Amino acid sequence: MDNHNHSYCCSCDHEENHNQTNQPIGYFNLKQEILPLLAVGIIYILGLIFYQQLENTAYGIGKYIVFIPIYIYSGSNVLSSAGKNILKGRIFDENFLMTVATLAAIAIDKLPEAVAVMLFYQIGETFQEYSVKRSRNSIKSLLEVRPDYANLKIDDSLKKVFPEKVEVGSEIVVKPGEKIPLDGEIISGNSQVDTSALTGESIPKFFTVGQIILAGMVNQTGVLTIRVTKLFDESSIARILELVETAKSKKSKTERFMTTFARYYTPVVVFISLAIALLPPLFISDATYADWINRALIVLVVSCPCGLVISIPLGYFGGVGGAAKRGILVKGSTFLDDLAAIKTVVFDKTGTLTEGQLQVTDIVTKNGLTQQELIEVAAKVESLSNHPIAQAVYKYNSTKVDNSDVSEYQEIAGCGIKAKVGNKTVIAGGDRLLHLEDIEHDICDVGDTAVHLAINSKYVGYITISDQIKLDSAPAIKSLKNLGVEKTVMLTGDNQSVAQRVAKNLGLDDYQAELLPEDKVTAIEKLLHQNNGKVAFVGDGINDAPVIARADVGMAMGSMGSDAAIETADVVIMTDAPSKVAEAIKIGRKTRRIVWQNIGFALGVKGLFILLGMVGLASIWEAVFADVGVALIAIFNSSRALT
Repeated sequence: MDNHNHSYCCSCDHEENHNQTNQPIGYFNLKQEILPLLAVGIIYILGLIFYQQLENTAYGIGKYIVFIPIYIYSGSNVLSSAGKNILKGRIFDENFLMTVATLAAIAIDKLPEAVAVMLFYQIGETFQEYSVKRSRNSIKSLLEVRPDYANLKIDDSLKKVFPEKVEVGSEIVVKPGEKIPLDGEIISGNSQVDTSALTGESIPKFFTVGQIILAGMVNQTGVLTIRVTKLFDESSIARILELVETAKSKKSKTERFMTTFARYYTPVVVFISLAIALLPPLFISDATYADWINRALIVLVVSCPCGLVISIPLGYFGGVGGAAKRGILVKGSTFLDDLAAIKTVVFDKTGTLTEGQLQVTDIVTKNGLTQQELIEVAAKVESLSNHPIAQAVYKYNSTKVDNSDVSEYQEIAGCGIKAKVGNKTVIAGGDRLLHLEDIEHDICDVGDTAVHLAINSKYVGYITISDQIKLDSAPAIKSLKNLGVEKTVMLTGDNQSVAQRVAKNLGLDDYQAELLPEDKVTAIEKLLHQNNGKVAFVGDGINDAPVIARADVGMAMGSMGSDAAIETADVVIMTDAPSKVAEAIKIGRKTRRIVWQNIGFALGVKGLFILLGMVGLASIWEAVFADVGVALIAIFNSSRALT
């Protein structure tokens, strides 16, 4: 879309700044960062090869000329950070450890080893930064789908404006290849649309007149005219960007623990190293300060916690990014830990396990009417109502409805409709209305929501209406059970018979029907007290927001879900697919497993080399490679959370 930028009606400065900051995500790469390090590394290796000759120069000045510039270049960030932190009163951190260790190594004429610590650390930092960029790739891709402009329709012309300038009710035109700039309803055209930025689904979806389309999707084939239904700040893509920013600030318990651990770990290591350097020569007759200072340096180098401290948040960040790639927005790493511990999943029914769209499923006639005659008369009286059930009947009728002969129309609250069609009195509604009108009928409970009809007080049949179960729902429940989730429950305000049928078809462990929003909160609280593991609730409606907030992990359907549910939720599923619940739990478990692998591996290797260093079985070279190796392996292991 860059070829359209020059026709903006907006300021050029803004456009240029936007283009400059919109670099490709992989722009940080080994070409820009590793080449200087590679050159320095070659000089370092040559210095090692000719070290004896350099040392034989006057006062050994040759080795200082070669190695000190490398030390300053590769260690400048560490040295400056250590100095700044000391001035601020924050003495004990990994920068302080490395500075003390390397300066002490230089003082005892271990110049190549000191330089190696800084150089290899810098190489490790470069790979870590590359891994962070890669981990952020899937999350930053959300920023890239931010629409740059909207084609605002003014009379018969189009004007390019920023999406923030478009008001609700305005009409915009989206051409093939352009991003949908705002949420709205399609009023003209149809097209294949790439929804992957919001849903993670790679297969394009077909959109046509009357459907709601969301900002951030990409139009592929046809021209669409859209009536805007939400301001840009309230649109789907704006909500997602806000969720991503919020996610960065919510640390997991493991991350907080490791931050605290590092704060106490560093001073302990420093004092242990001092003790190793100073005490043995005082109590062991043949011990020398040179030998024990060398051992203390090895302990300092190995003990550096940078790899551990870096790889843990990187693992969680990778988990959040990996989930985003799959259309699952996790609002913080703390919720990845909670997802991993889920033992009970509770679902809302309508719009979560079912499509949330009522449809006619059966037409049963009585007393001589045909199915077509029954649906036509029902459609006439229902066409004047906005009730979802009435609209389902009206839309089902295949012929054009002429309701000009409908008169004396009245809606009877909670029961149905009574009206005149021509000279006939027609009632259409629930079983309760038949009893109120004293109409004789042979069936009351048909197992589904039903519209019963009578003409001139004579019962003529009923039309069943139901909300279709999503094709994805049954596999979703099965996947949860395969993951070891102990209990699956459905809470619904629908009637008992409908709830029972849905629960049985899906293989749910339990269900509760005819619940008000406050009843759902009570039900979730009981489950919270009954279970050892975490309880998740999955919903989509505004009435689900209190329950989502009360659960250990609140999950909202993000595509068609209410704003209240999405804002309250800890996890947002952009596809409206129940199977994503199991996928989110898998991601949470995988992330936690990776993080604890890093912790166990780092502490194990460091503990081993500290012991070897203390008894003199490890050299400072081995300490350098152990520290750098642990950091790199932990970083690369963390990047698996993305896949």
